[in-house]
Amino acid sequence: MLLARAIAGIALGLLLLAGPLWAADEDETELAKKTQNPVADLISVPFQNNFNFNTGPEDKTVWVLNVQPVIPLKLTDHWNLISRIIMPIIAQPSLAPGMDQVFGLGDINPTFFFSPIGSEKFIWGVGPTFTFPTGTVSELTSGKFSAGPAAVALTMQGPWVLGALLNNQWSYAGWSHKDVNAALLQPFLNYNFSHGWYLTSAPIMTADWTQGDGNKWTIPAGGGGGKLWRIGKIGLPVNTQLQAFYNAIRPDQTSEWQLRFQVQFLFPK
Repeated sequence: MLLARAIAGIALGLLLLAGPLWAADEDETELAKKTQNPVADLISVPFQNNFNFNTGPEDKTVWVLNVQPVIPLKLTDHWNLISRIIMPIIAQPSLAPGMDQVFGLGDINPTFFFSPIGSEKFIWGVGPTFTFPTGTVSELTSGKFSAGPAAVALTMQGPWVLGALLNNQWSYAGWSHKDVNAALLQPFLNYNFSHGWYLTSAPIMTADWTQGDGNKWTIPAGGGGGKLWRIGKIGLPVNTQLQAFYNAIRPDQTSEWQLRFQVQFLFPK
């Protein structure tokens, strides 16, 4: 209950602070394209629901809600700092005999991108990413402080928005005996139609370099679509998106496929 109230408070606070900023006259399709740019100069609060099906030996479903506010800060006339913070809330059933059912906050992952202002055709950002062992129960945390480099690059050509985000983290402190050496690669491909409709594919590929052959990579295949809406008389923009992925390559006992449903509140200037 306290966790839910804290998250609701964060969302409400951003709404009150940024309420006057949205532009009712901005085209829905252009706003949708901004949501597909990880380093856009755009305050947003995505609530990303991930349903991971057929997990573990008993084929259970694990639900992960990623609350991930994105806040840009203008450092100079030439540079922005884009902060992206992922706060996972996890409901994990008993995946095997003897395992407990758990619910709580997972490890928080902030990333900071330094991105040049004014780029249009080729857009990029680089910076550090961190993971803090904030999991509220032992099953939901790595028990390690980790950090590493992150980068994103993309291009916008007509209705197309395509690019990739990647990072790698290594543990440097913590109480767990297992070290962290993990990579993330997220290519994204979007095609935008009129009135805020679009097709998208943004699979999250991960590699755990500490594992043996056959258990390092998780590589999903799939995609979906989305729509940017305006809500109420004030015209608050909200981006909704649904994607489905099959984990074509995956470690033993991990989920076979995933349904991702996201609701993203936008606060453009």
